[in-house]
Amino acid sequence: MSTIIVTVGLAFAGYAATYLNGLRHAQRQERLARVNRQLGEFYGPLFALTEANSRIFAAFLEQNARPDGRSPFAHETPPSDEELAEWRLWVRTVFLPNIRAMRDLVLGHADLLSEPEMPPILLQLCAHVSGYEITTARWEQGSYDQHLSVVAFPSEEIAAYARDGFAGLKREQARLLGRRRNG
Repeated sequence: MSTIIVTVGLAFAGYAATYLNGLRHAQRQERLARVNRQLGEFYGPLFALTEANSRIFAAFLEQNARPDGRSPFAHETPPSDEELAEWRLWVRTVFLPNIRAMRDLVLGHADLLSEPEMPPILLQLCAHVSGYEITTARWEQGSYDQHLSVVAFPSEEIAAYARDGFAGLKREQARLLGRRRNG
């Protein structure tokens, strides 16, 4: 009788161990799938867009800086009509499409955020885009009295958010895949 109890007990323990191991494996696979989606559909594209935007803005500043190296918008002397026309061209063709793509990522993939609530920096990004949309709409009507968004672009903060989110998820992905970090 005792051998039957031991056999049944071992069989049950084996079944429970197999079940729990399978459950743990399934949870790990689900987490990896989510991390992959976060990287591929939100944090990766956001990181690429913020990096590209930072680099193209630096190129704009390099080409359009005043003799003292400062932006026409960060100077005591207001921007000239030529500088403003060049700014409008860059905003319409480069900066606004980039920041709209960032906003669209936030709006279309909010389910992939790592945080439980919408980070304020992403709300500021969305507000900045809306501010530029009204500014460019005025330009289309021939009104050039405003050249900036009513909400400042959180350049450094959004870049850090995207970079940190991307790097953290890449570490998590490597961990879930069983890769060890070098160094």
